[in-house]
Amino acid sequence: MSKQYTYNDFIEIIRTLRSENGCPWDKEQTHHSLRPCMMEEAAEVLSAIRILEQTGNAENLREELGDVLLQVVMHAQIAKEEGLFTMEDVVNEVAEKMVRRHPHVFGEAEVESSGQVLENWEEIKKKEKEGKTWIESPLREIPMELPALTRAPKILKKVDKYYGQTSSFEEDIENLKKAVERLEALKHTDYSPEAEKAVGDILLAVSDISRVYKLSQEQILTDRIADIIDRYEPHNEK
Repeated sequence: MSKQYTYNDFIEIIRTLRSENGCPWDKEQTHHSLRPCMMEEAAEVLSAIRILEQTGNAENLREELGDVLLQVVMHAQIAKEEGLFTMEDVVNEVAEKMVRRHPHVFGEAEVESSGQVLENWEEIKKKEKEGKTWIESPLREIPMELPALTRAPKILKKVDKYYGQTSSFEEDIENLKKAVERLEALKHTDYSPEAEKAVGDILLAVSDISRVYKLSQEQILTDRIADIIDRYEPHNEK
């Protein structure tokens, strides 16, 4: 029977890989150099969830979650070496956050719906951010590293919340129609500023509609692309 590793074993494995006699590649890594790895591993978890839904096989999801955990522990180990924080600090902080943001479970607060849970969550989250100097402003706190289709509705939601300037649903539909009409009127060329502006307005209107309906347009487009692939390259029936 193979050895059954524990969480603490894994922490020690990563420490060893980063040690003087560890792996040359692992020792060279920094928070900055590992950024692409985290993005790729997160995407592979989403792919594994899709595979699970399609096949019922959880093996890939188990593996990919492990790869995300690897990234988390690696960053924590680098931070420990830099004297910033440890993996224990990471675990403690997220545990404190979960307890703090669920007063209806760990405290005496009462809620009647998931909607009320989300409202309380946002209010608690707002208080947590007070005094944090790295947060420039409500709109700039949304990470620019997010895909644009994911980021846009978040920005528009905050525009509506803090500045009351977001278009209504009816205005979004009208803006969408006008942008499509402008696009239809253009000659078909490889590129034109007018076409870019019209497509940008279409995307922005769709983003706000997605915000209103609480839809993930990133996931919707991903699913539609998968539909196209399946249409032209259907899975072989076994």
